[in-house]
Amino acid sequence: MPDAVVIGAGPNGLVAANVLADAGWSVEVLEAQPGPGGAVRSDRGVHPDYVSDLFSAFYPLAAASPVLARLDLAAEGLRWSHAPSVLAHPLLDGRCAVLERRVQETAAGLAAFAPPDGDAWRDMYEAWSRVGPDLVQALFTPFPPVRAGLRLAVKLRAAGGLRFARNLALPVRRLGEEEFTGQGGRLLLAGNALHADLSPEAVGSGGFGWLMSMLGQSHGFPVPVGGSGALTAALVSRLRSRGGVLRCGERVASVVVRGATAVGVRTAGGETVAARRAVLADTSAPALYRDLVGEEHLPSRLLRDLERFQWDFATFKVDWALSGPVPWTAPQAAGAGTVHVADGVDGLTRFASRIAMDQVPDEPFALFGQMTTADPTRSPAGTESAWAYTHVPQHIASDAGPDGITGRWDAREQEAMADRVEAQVERFAPGFRTLILARRILAPTTLQAMDENLHNGAINNGTTALHQQAIFRPTPGTGRPETPVKGLYLVSAAAHPGGGVHGAPGANAARAALRGHGLHPLFHRAQRM
Repeated sequence: MPDAVVIGAGPNGLVAANVLADAGWSVEVLEAQPGPGGAVRSDRGVHPDYVSDLFSAFYPLAAASPVLARLDLAAEGLRWSHAPSVLAHPLLDGRCAVLERRVQETAAGLAAFAPPDGDAWRDMYEAWSRVGPDLVQALFTPFPPVRAGLRLAVKLRAAGGLRFARNLALPVRRLGEEEFTGQGGRLLLAGNALHADLSPEAVGSGGFGWLMSMLGQSHGFPVPVGGSGALTAALVSRLRSRGGVLRCGERVASVVVRGATAVGVRTAGGETVAARRAVLADTSAPALYRDLVGEEHLPSRLLRDLERFQWDFATFKVDWALSGPVPWTAPQAAGAGTVHVADGVDGLTRFASRIAMDQVPDEPFALFGQMTTADPTRSPAGTESAWAYTHVPQHIASDAGPDGITGRWDAREQEAMADRVEAQVERFAPGFRTLILARRILAPTTLQAMDENLHNGAINNGTTALHQQAIFRPTPGTGRPETPVKGLYLVSAAAHPGGGVHGAPGANAARAALRGHGLHPLFHRAQRM
C-alpha cells in the first residue's frame, strides 16, 4: 500500500509525486492516457521528420518557477533553448513590436514606434526587477501567502505602492494607453494578456499582460530541447529514481471515501488502490467533486458553488510541417519563437468581443509558434515546425464568419476553422500556405479526448478572471489544495495559482499532505455552510 496515490500524470501530478517522494513517502501515480504528461507532450504525428508539441510549447513560468528549480531537472537531462527573439507582434503595414532577449533592444524597438516608449519600457522593467522575484514567490505559494506577501508588500511600497497596485488592476488597454505613446508597447502587453481568457477591457488584464511581458523579458519564452515531452520525461525519470511508481492506461473511476476521509481510489478496471496517507487529484475541480468523489460526501455549499464554476475559452489548434521559414511581411517576426497574429489592440478587442457573444471569431487572434526557430532540433535545417492556436466560445451560438460553424466539430467544421486560421496568418505572411507539407487539426473536442483536464479545450482549468482566482479558485472559500474530504487534495491548475506549467499547485498540495490537515477546518468553513 503506497503512502499516497496521485490521480493524473500531468506536470502538477508529477511535481506533487516528486515532492512526496523526496520526503520519503511511497507514491503511486495512475494516468488514464497511454503515456504521461497531460498537456506537456510532443510527438512526430504531423510529419516523421518534425517534432510537434501537442499542447503547451513555451515555458516562461517554468523558467521562473522556484518549484521546478528546486527539482533540478537538469540533472535528469532537461535542457532549454531560446529563439533569437522572445515574441513579436507584426502589423499589416510591416512594422513589428518585438520583445527581445535584452531589455535595451526591446526598448530601442519600441522607441521606433514613439521615442518616449523606450524609457517607458525600461521603467516598467525596473519596477519588475524590484518586485518580480517576490511576486512570483507569493503567487506560487498557498493562499494566503503570508511570509512572501509581507516581503512583497515592502517591495511594492518602494515601487510606488497603491499606484503600482492600481496599474496591475487596470484593463490592459488602459494600462497600455497610460504607459505608452505608440502602439508597440501596447501590443506587447495586450497580446500577452490574451494568452489567458482576458479581453483587453477586462479588469486585471493589465496585470496579467504585464506579468507575462516581464517574465518574457527576464526569462524569455524557453522550450525544452527535443520537444515538450522532454520536460515530462525529466519529471518521470526523477520520480522513478526515488522509488515512485507510474502506471499509465489506468483510469481512476472514483475516490474511495470512508468516514469522511479519502482512503484510496478505484480504477475503471475494478482495482482498489489503497492510500495510507493521502490521495492527490490532478483533475479538474468539477471532475474531482462530481465524478470521482460524489455529492454525498460534499457540503451543499460547494455543490452550489460548482454550478457557477466558469471554464476559460475553448481552444482550437493547428500544427504544421513547413518546407521553409514563415514569410512574414514584417521581417523582425522571423526570429521570434512566439508571434501574435492580430490587427493591433483593436483586433484583439474585436476577437474577444466575438467570444463574449458566443460567436466564432471571423478573424481569429492566432498565437503562433515557430518551434524550429526556438529549437533547431525540431525539424530539418531550413524548415519550420509550427503551430497556432486560437480561441472559440465554450458554447457556440453563431459563427461570425461565413462557414456556419456550430461547435459540432465534425470534419467539415474542423477543416473550415483551420482554413480560417491559415487565412489570418496568410494576411501577415503572404505565401505561408505554399509552404505547408502537412497539417494536423486539434479541435476542442480532440484536445479534451487527449487530456480530460482540457474541458472542450479549456487550457487553464478555469477562467483566469479575478472572480475565480486566489481565495475564489476554484470556488469561493478555498484558494488552497485542501478539500472538504480529509486526506484528499486538489493538485491541478484548478487550484491556486492556476494555469501555466510551473508546478505550484502540485507542490502546494504535496506540502499540505505532508503537513497533515491542521488547517483543514479553517479554510473550508465557507464551504461547510
